[in-house]
Amino acid sequence: MKLTISRESLLTPLQSIAGVVEKKQTMPVLSNVLLVAEDNTLILTGTNMEVELVGRVTPVHVDQPGRITVPARKLSDICRALGDDAPIELVLEGDRLHIRCGASHFTLSTLPAEHFPNVEDEPESFRLELPQKELERMFDATAFAMAQQDVRYYLNGLLLEVDKDQVRTVATDGHRLAMAHVELDTGCAEPKQVIVPRKGVLELSRLLDDVDTPVTLVIGDNHLRATVGSYTFTSKLIEGKFPDYNRVVPRGGDKVVLADRATLKNTLQRAGILSHENIRGVRLNLATNELQVFANNPDQEQAEDALPVDYQGESLQIGFNVGYLVDVMNALDDEQVKITLSNPNSSALIESQIDNRCLYVVMPMRL
Repeated sequence: MKLTISRESLLTPLQSIAGVVEKKQTMPVLSNVLLVAEDNTLILTGTNMEVELVGRVTPVHVDQPGRITVPARKLSDICRALGDDAPIELVLEGDRLHIRCGASHFTLSTLPAEHFPNVEDEPESFRLELPQKELERMFDATAFAMAQQDVRYYLNGLLLEVDKDQVRTVATDGHRLAMAHVELDTGCAEPKQVIVPRKGVLELSRLLDDVDTPVTLVIGDNHLRATVGSYTFTSKLIEGKFPDYNRVVPRGGDKVVLADRATLKNTLQRAGILSHENIRGVRLNLATNELQVFANNPDQEQAEDALPVDYQGESLQIGFNVGYLVDVMNALDDEQVKITLSNPNSSALIESQIDNRCLYVVMPMRL
């Protein structure tokens, strides 16, 4: 294998693919990136067996086609450290890859391309196109609510649901729930639900931009494949049944609070400084046109704060994990936030006052 490529053309996909590759691997080849040079194109592939990312760089001056795997992070670090001016030459000699750029020369160890695992192809069951910015918005609005290392493995990912006229993402860790959707004519005859693992959601999010350019999603029985520009991303799916999220959304709450989102977020963050380190609980006291926030901890320290809100109704005391509330404030875009409550034992429904494409449910806690 022998090829010449500009630093920027190599570095951009290499950094994306290095993010997929895990630092600690049981199989040494999984720490490597697969390089395939052919037809004036360089194809780079990285995988951790759960997700796979393929990037294509063209045009590339290929003198001699070939295939080899090299340590992903080392190659990425070398490219990042090189100057912008001179092109990079990659030459495979025996079991060593030589990297030359100007006066710099590096030699990397390699492993045969035959050892590199491929995500198996499977027949697609459904294909969908939607604007990148819409998928990015839905991921940003919901991914934070995914569980981490929960024994209920189906919570350690994000539900992607396709209906005939909308696409929805849902995430929950059992204490809070986040939902987002986009209206779209999908052509889907029957609703489809797949659970994308956390790693898949995070890595795919990095490829998306706030643009109208479409991302193509191909949903199979065991994999989700996304094509974004010159990248092809594949993620295994989590087997299992996602909870019925419609049953979790509280209905019929009679206490509706309108508040300035930024002011509420700042008030919660201030009070949260003195909340219990582990349970992060704060108590909200709701009265006519005022919301008071209280927190304390085992050291007998306490915080009291208040903010004006638009509320007419009975007073209410209710406790929440302050971190969950702040996460929702960060996910919402609008200036005003709408909170619907019913009693101290019922979950809060939190929405934007204007945009109905996202909603959040936060369970209360006893303090």
